[in-house]
Amino acid sequence: MAAASGFSFQERSDGSVVVTHRGRVAAVLRGGRAAEFLAEVADDPQLVMARWTGNYRRGNERTARQHPRNRG
Repeated sequence: MAAASGFSFQERSDGSVVVTHRGRVAAVLRGGRAAEFLAEVADDPQLVMARWTGNYRRGNERTARQHPRNRG
């Protein structure tokens, strides 16, 4: 099992991969897609998992960063 901030994944004995986000299942990959994911996840796990689950670039990142609550 690999874990980082938010996303984690677990490879099962049947070859499928379960990707979770904050403890909830975000995607289950099987067959060729699972193999492709495992080959790609070594580079930047968080970015890869976000892309494969669809939680990537919603378009509001700049707006949220400029909000007074998020300025830090």
